[in-house]
This record gives sequence, structure tokens and C-alpha cells, in this order.
Amino acid sequence: MAKYSLSNKTVFITGAAGGIGAASARALHARGANLVLTGRNASSLDDLARELGEKRSLSLPVDVTDRAALQNAVAHTVDRFGTLDIVFANAAIGPDLPATIATIDPELFERIIEVNLLGVWRTVRAALPQIIANRGHVLVTSSTYAYINGAVNAPYAASKAAIEQFARALRIELAMHGATAGVLYPGWVRTQMSRPALGGHELTTRMREVAFPSPLATAISPQVVARRAVQGIERRAPRITVPRRWQPVGILRGIVNPLSDRLLSRHAKLQLLLLALEDAARTGATRHAQTIAKPVASKTVSS
Repeated sequence: MAKYSLSNKTVFITGAAGGIGAASARALHARGANLVLTGRNASSLDDLARELGEKRSLSLPVDVTDRAALQNAVAHTVDRFGTLDIVFANAAIGPDLPATIATIDPELFERIIEVNLLGVWRTVRAALPQIIANRGHVLVTSSTYAYINGAVNAPYAASKAAIEQFARALRIELAMHGATAGVLYPGWVRTQMSRPALGGHELTTRMREVAFPSPLATAISPQVVARRAVQGIERRAPRITVPRRWQPVGILRGIVNPLSDRLLSRHAKLQLLLLALEDAARTGATRHAQTIAKPVASKTVSS
């Protein structure tokens, strides 16, 4: 497929206030695209728009769970730039701290699904008439959690698996219109959302180190993800996995998944950490893993 030029194309990005969204906005702007920056942090969006230059950028505070607000934002985009060619549905949230399904706040679980799944659906649906009319492209930010085990992060993993399927279906349905869709699968990325697992919370960090082989546990910067995302849009790629070392896991998921599930369910150290996490959640404690390892060690855990 010929390279899809981004020069003078208008890109609508959700979750643009920071992390992957902000880094991607900068990379897309460098390719000559017009940027519509949406999110809930108006101040950060305005700062980014000023950085990029207001001639080719527009900041719009939008909650992706608000269908009417998204439709208004799309209309505003077309009024300002005359077109909307690419939608990058990137907005997502996760729990501040990991939790098992038995202990997570039910309202938080449902809020994550609301933002990460229904927010993507509402974003794409609002922009779809423009995407079809302009033979454009849709990119959704999924995650390697779309196919790895989502223990202690179940609502996030479930939402990312769901939007993978959403985007795959969309790509087939857009083909007859000359438009395309793709899925972005980042691994561990150094963002605020990942901070607990990258040293910000002891139990969570230890779980990441225990559950993932060292090459897969290594985090990358949002700028690396942004660079690959932009290259993927220019190729209208159906899949963008970053870092690439995750690709064999995604390709071989039918084999890897049952084996990893079996391993993790019998992994003694991980099971002790899970018990510690549930104990802390139920007691409201903020004790470190070392403090609570002794009481839970007496419980039977298969190896």
C-alpha cells in the first residue's frame, strides 16, 4: 500500500494531554498534520496547542464518555480545518493501584470499561462519517494486555481486548469505503498510568518483575511508541506492536496464553504477592510486601 501522507491531514486525538497522546501529537505535527487535541485536562491541552502553534492545532476539552460532546468536537474540527481524516482513539484510564476482581471497587471497574471501551466506540462513531468520506484512517490504542493475562488489572485488560476486536471488525467494514483501521499494542510504557508497576508501588512492581521475563518487563518511553504509531498510520498498518519484542507473543497467543495461565496460576511467589495484595485491600493497609509476607506465607500455595 502506498504511503499515506500526513501533510495537511487533520488528526483527532483523544487522551492528548500527556503520555502517548501528547507524544504522538508532536510526532504527527512534525509530519505536517493538523491536530485536534482532546482530553479532560484543559490546561495541559492548551499548553500543548501553544507549543505546537495554534495555526495547526486546536485544543478541545472533551470527556469521551459524552457522546454529544464528541459529536460537537467533530463538528468543531470540520469547521476549523475543513476536514477530519484520522481519528486516534487513545484515551484510557486504569486503577491507581492494582486490585483483584474480588477486591476492586465495582464502580471503578465499570468506569474503566466505560472510558476505555465505550469511550473508543463513541469517539470512532462520532468521527466515522468523516473518516469514510475522506477515505481516512482510525487507530485505537489497545495494549499487549489484549492478549496477556490481566491478573490484578482485569478491567483494563478486558477493555483492551474488546477494542482490539472492535478495530479488527472496523477494518473489514471500512475496506469497501477505501478507509482503514489499525490497532496499537504498546507494552510497558513510562507514563503516569504505569507508574505503580514501574517502582511507584512495591507490590505492583514486584508482581511485574515476577510475572514477566526481563525483556518484556522493560519499559519504553511514550516517544518511542509515538514514532511507531506515526509510521503505522503512514502505512495504514492493521497492527503496530511496540516494542517489537512483543510480536512473537501476540502471534503465538493461542499457544502462549494457556501455557502462561497455567504457569502463573501455579507460581508460588506470584500467588503470595496476590494474597498480600488482597489482604492490603481488605484491611485498608499500606504495608510493604515484606511486612505482610510472613502472615500469608503460612497459607497453602501450589507450586
